[in-house]
Amino acid sequence: MSSKVAIKKILTEMEQLGRKACEIAKEAIIKEKFEHEPLGEAISYFMKEWRNFQHPALLAIACEAVGGEPEKTTLVGAALVLLTGAADIHDDIIDKSKVKGAKATLYGKFGEDLSILVGDALLFKGLILLSTACKDLPEKQPETVQELVKQGFFELGTAEAKETHLRRNWNVTPKEYLEIVKRKAAVAEATARIGAVIGGATPEEVEDWGTIGRIFGMLINIRDEFVDIFEVKELRNRIDNECLPLPMLYAMRNPKVKKEIIRLLKKEKLTKDDTTQIADIVLRTKEVQRFKTKIQYWIEEVTTKLNKYESRSKEVEILNKISKLTLGDL
Repeated sequence: MSSKVAIKKILTEMEQLGRKACEIAKEAIIKEKFEHEPLGEAISYFMKEWRNFQHPALLAIACEAVGGEPEKTTLVGAALVLLTGAADIHDDIIDKSKVKGAKATLYGKFGEDLSILVGDALLFKGLILLSTACKDLPEKQPETVQELVKQGFFELGTAEAKETHLRRNWNVTPKEYLEIVKRKAAVAEATARIGAVIGGATPEEVEDWGTIGRIFGMLINIRDEFVDIFEVKELRNRIDNECLPLPMLYAMRNPKVKKEIIRLLKKEKLTKDDTTQIADIVLRTKEVQRFKTKIQYWIEEVTTKLNKYESRSKEVEILNKISKLTLGDL
């Protein structure tokens, strides 16, 4: 089985775990009545395309792995679907990202003004849903959950803010940008911690799942950094409006490689052949090979943590499989 097929199969398993939370989130925002019809259309368009099953699934897995009942995380998961959706919309606006994959982003289809307002609507509805979810949690859990959500999104916002100051700077060091990539995993860490808290975890278990969430989020982000090198439109947008992909920054530590990559990046029209050539150059460098070794260390670290909980939840294996496939076809 190829890595792509394996990843697709595992993501389908995560979708099954997170589907109910996503359905609740979609219904909660779609049922709101907006007097301005285009706003309602824009919200419907985004929610049709927005498929964040990962965070609700991570919540449920962490909860079950520490002995809890995963269904108790569903409403919090729905809130996270809306909150991460709002963050994603605002991120696309900042990055001027009009297309992802073969689909127009909300910003690409409806423009900046409506996108900002849709992001705001998802943010407010997500916070209301989170407040509702916390009412059903016992003792000090509501305060803990809300604090973790705040910390996660504040750190994500800090990462995005720092990234804006590095745009179109081809001299950014890999260390600088790797720190941003790590910070972008803050919401995944918060999600895993929340799942453990709702499951009644011990302090040690909460720390375990915080580490698992952070590394898992990092691995997903890093894989996206590699994938963006191969995508013409994504790479073009990163050249024009964002930071270059992390593996490219590692490769460009080599002066000869940097000169060759910059020659290709400066072409007026970037083609699929160009991205293939760039990817080939980047992936062959010693700098990127050493970076892959570091990634493998993180995979082993998260695997060790996850193995402690496999006997309590068979769903833990989903996270293990995804982590191990991070570099599968790259």
